[in-house]
Amino acid sequence: MEIERINENTVKFFISYVDIEDRGFGREEIWYNRERSEQLFWQMMDEVNYQEDFHVDGPLWIQVHALEKGLEIVVTKAQLSKNGDNLEFPIDEDGSTIDIPVDEKVESFLEEKFGNGENVDLDEGFIEENLWIIAGFDDFEDVIQLSHHFQEDTGSEEETLYFYNGKYYLYMEFSQDVLDENSQEDIISRVFEFGDDSNITIHVLEEYGKKIFDTTTFEEVRSHFPANV
Repeated sequence: MEIERINENTVKFFISYVDIEDRGFGREEIWYNRERSEQLFWQMMDEVNYQEDFHVDGPLWIQVHALEKGLEIVVTKAQLSKNGDNLEFPIDEDGSTIDIPVDEKVESFLEEKFGNGENVDLDEGFIEENLWIIAGFDDFEDVIQLSHHFQEDTGSEEETLYFYNGKYYLYMEFSQDVLDENSQEDIISRVFEFGDDSNITIHVLEEYGKKIFDTTTFEEVRSHFPANV
């Protein structure tokens, strides 16, 4: 899970669907099972509190964005207004706020977002997600060697290379319609002979990384860096 502290009262974090499933939660139940969605949410908040010292001690203003690969969540702690009649929720970087009367029920994030899938715009891609991996490489030479290792077409849907924080990251996505499970596992094991499995998310790479090659990395690398004869 990637965590970004916005300010004293606001934190933003991204959790991939793979991470959600690795924590023991099903993709469907986080939308339709309130008890399980609450467990996931407070598990994430415990991690946020541990890493960012973000203590929850009152009402929260929570926004959820369903992205292709996971959930982006912004959590803001409310503060009582000076007269004590309203809860103030900062909503913009310029410090502007919205006020909610303290005697008005603030709808629960889990009720509105996790507990009711009808409020979230999902399509089949979120349910039938392709298998994907992200491999990290300390040296570009390893990417070159890997590209020449795959002289044949891998059959992957996407091979995109990013550069981020002094390291290269290869995002590969596979489709069950093209490759069966055994073929996918064989390709993945061969990739990890040259690179390391990474827990960085595609969300972080797309937002902060530099895209080097798009979609057809192996073919592009071979064309620019031919094998020595």
